[in-house]
Formats: sequence, C-alpha cells, structure tokens
Amino acid sequence: MIEIADCQSSEGILQKDIAQRQQISVKYLDYIVGALKLKGLIRNVGGRGSGYVLARPAIEITMLDIYTAFESILVVQCVSDETFCERSSLCCKAKLYWKQFHRQFVEMLAGRNLEQIMQETIDDCALCD
Repeated sequence: MIEIADCQSSEGILQKDIAQRQQISVKYLDYIVGALKLKGLIRNVGGRGSGYVLARPAIEITMLDIYTAFESILVVQCVSDETFCERSSLCCKAKLYWKQFHRQFVEMLAGRNLEQIMQETIDDCALCD
C-alpha cells in the first residue's frame, strides 16, 4: 500500500515494480493485490496489465481497512465466537480482558491512516540519509 500510495504517476505503479522494490515474488503479490482490490482499497488505472493506484485518498484508508483486507481480527476465539467455550455464558475474567484487548487493537488500527504511515516513513527515511 505504501508503494502504491507513494507513486506519483497518473498511470499508477506496475505489480512487477512493486514486487521488485519489496523483494517479493509476483505470485505472492498476486494474492496481496487481489485482497486489496476485493476490499476496494486499490484499483487498476486501465485494463489488465496496467498500474495500480489507491481507490481513495490515503488519509481515508485506515490501517484497519488494510489489515482486514487479509483476515478478520481474531485475538482469541472466545471473543469472536460465543459457542467456542462453554464458559462464555459465565463471568470469565480472561474473556473480559481479551474483549477489552480486542477493542483497543481495533481502535488502534482504525485510528491510524495510510497518510500518517506515509509521513512517518518519509520522516524515518530522512534520518537514514
């Protein structure tokens, strides 16, 4: 997402270029791109073989959007599935902790957007130069 957000070209960035820059296989990137497209976070500029751009401004894309493009948030099974544990109907002190942890994790992801991450990346890279 950072590579796509960082691309200034109106033609977007090609998948092969993302794979090369991130040193990952194009096949693995196919999975990533598919999930991001399905979630509506990126889109092709043109038809097949064209570059990718963000589907909406980086400031509107939260880290929760990106995270949940690949998997749901599951801290522990009993928080998401009441039938998982027979103690769910009882007062389970551990479950109360994990529910709070789950809520805080979601809030943390929802509270950060891609624009903020991009700025931090720029700031961090400036320290290395």
